[in-house]
Amino acid sequence: MSEIILHILKHTISDTFKMLPFLFLAYFLIEYIEYKKSHTIENILSNTGKFGFVVGSLLGCVPQCGFSVLAANFYAGRIITTGTIVSVFVSTSDEAIPVLLSNPESSDIVLKLIIVKIIAALIAGFLTDLFLSRSFNKNDAPLHEQIHEDICTDCDCEKHGILYGALRHTVSIYIFIFIISLILNTAIEFLGHERLASLLLTGSVFQPVIAAIIGLIPNCASSVVLTELLMSGAISFGSAVSGLCAGAGVGNLVLFKANRQKKENIYVVLIVALTGIITGLILQTLGV
Repeated sequence: MSEIILHILKHTISDTFKMLPFLFLAYFLIEYIEYKKSHTIENILSNTGKFGFVVGSLLGCVPQCGFSVLAANFYAGRIITTGTIVSVFVSTSDEAIPVLLSNPESSDIVLKLIIVKIIAALIAGFLTDLFLSRSFNKNDAPLHEQIHEDICTDCDCEKHGILYGALRHTVSIYIFIFIISLILNTAIEFLGHERLASLLLTGSVFQPVIAAIIGLIPNCASSVVLTELLMSGAISFGSAVSGLCAGAGVGNLVLFKANRQKKENIYVVLIVALTGIITGLILQTLGV
């Protein structure tokens, strides 16, 4: 038994340690963009008008959940439409893109993931504004006192600079990756690929639904779990898209905290989750 455990540990360390340089580079670039261009992007998002869902679909692709947090606060202040926040939430992939980029073998998935999520976000945002935004936004809710809530208030990333922020995010996400990889490798070692695939309902129409439920967990761990499952072959690309479309990092938490119209919040979450499930089922049916 000890030999098996040692083998699993060595395999996990070997698989994850080589990702560290790429993971750091990805986060360094993200930190640079957020540090240099965050205010510009905030101004663009807050002045989008009826085309907000288009801008939201594009800005949501920026890794991490910072823009989903921003969108939640903007929506609470009635600065953006319902369709815009839906498009941002659907487009957001949280930590998935940095994790994929950290593994060169999976880097080809990144572009496909971004394109699919932008298309899904555009459609969902447009339809939401077409049918629901007018009824939702007719409420004269007061402007939220704090429009921008910094996602890094606890770690003082801005105070310590880009390098500190990149290192901190790299270490924290690497720990997530290591733990999840260790669990997956253990499951594969004791259950085998076929048994694990069966438990995860591989090939079933229910897998995208399960993935969407995982994606709704308001934490970056959900996107890391889904990405690791995708890279290991345990879930399909369609299921991963389903979960990553449904998830918005801590954006959902901020939405329920900032917006007092709880019915609206529930509708937003349901629309985003349904968009993820439908997109995942379509991709899975097409064999993408």
